[in-house]
Amino acid sequence: MTTSGEKTDQFHRTRLILGSDGLSRLQNSQVMIVGLGAVGSYVVEALSRAGIGRFRLVDFDKAQLSNINRQLLATHSTLGRPKAELARERILAINPSAQVETRQLLVNRETVATLFEDDWSDPADYVVDAIDTLGPKVALIEETLRRGAPLVSSMGAALRVDADLVRFGKLTGVSNCPLAAQLRKRLRRVGVNTDDVDCVYSPEPIRDALRAGDERIERVAEPEPLRSPDERSPQGRPRNTLGSLSTIVGIFGLRLAHEVVLRLARR
Repeated sequence: MTTSGEKTDQFHRTRLILGSDGLSRLQNSQVMIVGLGAVGSYVVEALSRAGIGRFRLVDFDKAQLSNINRQLLATHSTLGRPKAELARERILAINPSAQVETRQLLVNRETVATLFEDDWSDPADYVVDAIDTLGPKVALIEETLRRGAPLVSSMGAALRVDADLVRFGKLTGVSNCPLAAQLRKRLRRVGVNTDDVDCVYSPEPIRDALRAGDERIERVAEPEPLRSPDERSPQGRPRNTLGSLSTIVGIFGLRLAHEVVLRLARR
């Protein structure tokens, strides 16, 4: 129900702050979001409410019970369903006029080029990297920048608790983030200038927490079960399960979305 005199256009308040031209640019933009988990789900939520007109959503995973504490798309009613399909349903529930394509795909060097097939090769107006594993992240960033598409990337949000420290900047200058440090090394090996990578990060120190015995880290002795669509390829070496808060991953995702919205609206 709207109050007396309030316009019924769902994007009216967005238009008031960005202007009609700015909103039109958003509605005519196409954004690819890769990784639809903790950070990526908040990106989906914010960009769909901002009025982005076209999406390509990429994630090979399905919603699990352990996702519910921090992922918008994971609820008891969605367990076992592909995150890409859940994100598509969420966007269309918010904005039925949006165009949404999904790819239930594990990103790696062999598959990454397929994300830019068809009319997404020209290139996408923005690519959002919300992947939480190193190899796929390197492949996506390298391919995106090679194609000349604008990109924003999320660094590690796990183990952080200080919301005031979440920042946006260049990958080159990120400190106290083991993921960013490894990412810089890998990208430089393939010739990527890390000054070209915009990212959301936190400089909150966590290196001590990564040492054995920290109660925020669960040591996993065995690999997680395979979760790729074809259940054939291994997902890499076992990883520690790191404590994380819905509030911090939400701030990361919303900050990524905020940068995309402003840059597209003002281009």
